[in-house]
Amino acid sequence: MASLHEDRSSVKELEKHYEDVAAPHSGNDIDRHLAVQVPESLRGLSEEELARLDKAATRKVDILLMPTLVALYILNYLDRQNISSAKIAGINKDLNLSTTDYNTAVSVLFAGYVSLQVPSNMLASKIAYPGLYICVMCGVWGVISACTGAVHSFAGLAVCRTFLGFAEAAFFPGAVYLVSTFYTKRSMALRTAILYSGSQIGNAFGGLFALAILKLDGAHGLEGWRWLFIVEGILTVGLAVIFAIFIPNKPSTMRWLTPQERERLVYRLEVDRGSKDSTDEVSVGSAFKMAVTDPKTWLLCGCLQMNYIAASVTNFFPVVVNTLGFNRTITLAITCPPYVLCCIAVIVNGWHSDKKNERALHIMCPFIFTVIGNIIAVATTSVPARYFAMCILPSSFYSASIVILSWISSSVTGPAVKRAIVYAVINALCNTPNIWTSYLYFNAPKYTAAFGVDLAAAVGTICFAAATCLYLKRQNARLERGEDTGKHGPSAVQIEAGFRYQL
Repeated sequence: MASLHEDRSSVKELEKHYEDVAAPHSGNDIDRHLAVQVPESLRGLSEEELARLDKAATRKVDILLMPTLVALYILNYLDRQNISSAKIAGINKDLNLSTTDYNTAVSVLFAGYVSLQVPSNMLASKIAYPGLYICVMCGVWGVISACTGAVHSFAGLAVCRTFLGFAEAAFFPGAVYLVSTFYTKRSMALRTAILYSGSQIGNAFGGLFALAILKLDGAHGLEGWRWLFIVEGILTVGLAVIFAIFIPNKPSTMRWLTPQERERLVYRLEVDRGSKDSTDEVSVGSAFKMAVTDPKTWLLCGCLQMNYIAASVTNFFPVVVNTLGFNRTITLAITCPPYVLCCIAVIVNGWHSDKKNERALHIMCPFIFTVIGNIIAVATTSVPARYFAMCILPSSFYSASIVILSWISSSVTGPAVKRAIVYAVINALCNTPNIWTSYLYFNAPKYTAAFGVDLAAAVGTICFAAATCLYLKRQNARLERGEDTGKHGPSAVQIEAGFRYQL
């Protein structure tokens, strides 16, 4: 990948620094049982040989892990967001749903989605096969999605959506955690961007895919929206079974790597974090306490919370675009271009963030465009202006989201289980706006309340990103001065290896 050279250079500097300090010191009492040790198979290798191992290992992880997670994320979004296309296809009329009923059906999914993320990631961080676990849960939500095509009342729809949320809770925080176990900090923004592109591809082509499936309307006596749920659910189950066969689970057990490549990959990750992982030495309860008492958890949570409030328009994107006055076919078709643009934006912003090894500005700058887009949306209902706003909004707030998520990985010190819990806590809390923001979409076509709240949240994201950057900058200054940063800072072994927070 584009950032591999910079990443390798960074890790090489850390390795050299660590080799200078890793030998036992007789004059201090630092606990070194988690200190990184160079594997015997890597000793004596030249820089060119190590570079070849890095390239081969990274390429194999990129080929096996990233396309799998992207495809699962596409399915995740198709099965979650198809209710918007179902509304355009007439589910409200067929099930006699009121506006409140429909909004509840949208929001109730997130009640289930939020409630199980933390326990799910606790489990994923402790089991031997987290990748397989994600695929199993993917198959489960595919079954539930297909069952939604059989509902005949609001109650049935609400139950299916609730259980769909329970099943989907395992995916995103689990996927981001899984990526963080395979890639160094300087590689995370680009890989998170690639992962996130799956949701944008789902958003971009979900409407067109739905349009094709809706042509089955009347086949075997079933409405088109029922076929939408059934076909997408069956597709999800089938692909989940295939992916479960080869998805990587952990760097230390990954197949298709040679033993030397595997040891090099594990070693690079340990050097990047300045320490071996201590997950096996920490209970889930202790890790949870570490996660929720760390100030960085709540600064980053506030940042992503504001981001997701501003991004809540995506849950109603086809509905909002429908207010532009086009027919069903055109409405579903023109939801595609904004998300194609978004895919490009998130990857470019993630790549540049990794290249510059910088996070805060790559959050704040995109959100300037989010502010502009919401001002346009709240100020006018002109079709060209409103559609322009719809084009720049996803690109701006999602290109910032991936940087925030990668910032979590580089900012959270401690065992991998703590990082998994932090991801789940933050993602769970930050998805709660999806429960209540759905009730802001009234007074069509202006949606003044919704876009007004989104505008305020966009400003809030910029403020939280600046505050987080300032806090981490002060922590780095304390590390430079040799001051104690407390129990939520890096360990003595990490400090000795030159640990610093990304800004």
